[in-house]
Amino acid sequence: MEENKQHLEALVEIRAMMEKSTKFISLSGLSGVAAGVFGLIGAIAAYIYLEIDFSSDNYYDYAYRNDGTPDTNFFTFFFINGLSVLTLALTFGIYFTSRKAKKNNQKIWNSSSKRLLGNLLLPLITGGVFCLILFYHGLIGLIAPATLIFYGLALINAGKYTLHDIQYLGVFEIILGLFASIYIGYGLLFWALGFGVLHIIYGTLMYFKYEK
Repeated sequence: MEENKQHLEALVEIRAMMEKSTKFISLSGLSGVAAGVFGLIGAIAAYIYLEIDFSSDNYYDYAYRNDGTPDTNFFTFFFINGLSVLTLALTFGIYFTSRKAKKNNQKIWNSSSKRLLGNLLLPLITGGVFCLILFYHGLIGLIAPATLIFYGLALINAGKYTLHDIQYLGVFEIILGLFASIYIGYGLLFWALGFGVLHIIYGTLMYFKYEK
């Protein structure tokens, strides 16, 4: 019996070593919390800028002038807003993840993190190009749903090379994106839920599950 127990412990150790070599497990839950906080701040800033009434779809009127040409101020604001949120989220994400990797005596840039990044970027870049095509055709109401759906697909795709829990976040992002494609007038609200609230919930759960 004792010998079987030792064999079982050895198998568990081997499995853990293999997982460490193939998966990037230093992804910090605090990175998700930070991304969610900045996502909410960006959504609130956009809400104040647009003075949106969520009971109507009239905020799309801000995007184009009466002659049908894009309002440069509108798109400049959203470009700066989105870029700021992305920059802050990435900066704090790298910081918290680097801190966790150092604590676990792991390198943040290795074969596992490269595979993770590659599988994450492919759907994200595809989604970004698709959103530009939507903008080109004036279909801005579908941009919010598209970003959520492609982001969810990216998380599910990348989940093979990191903590599998991230795939659950991806599923919820896709579900939100599908609902956002039905209730088009509520795009900013779904953005706040997907990139803000869900990130905070996910990050908090991951922090207490793996880091606390």
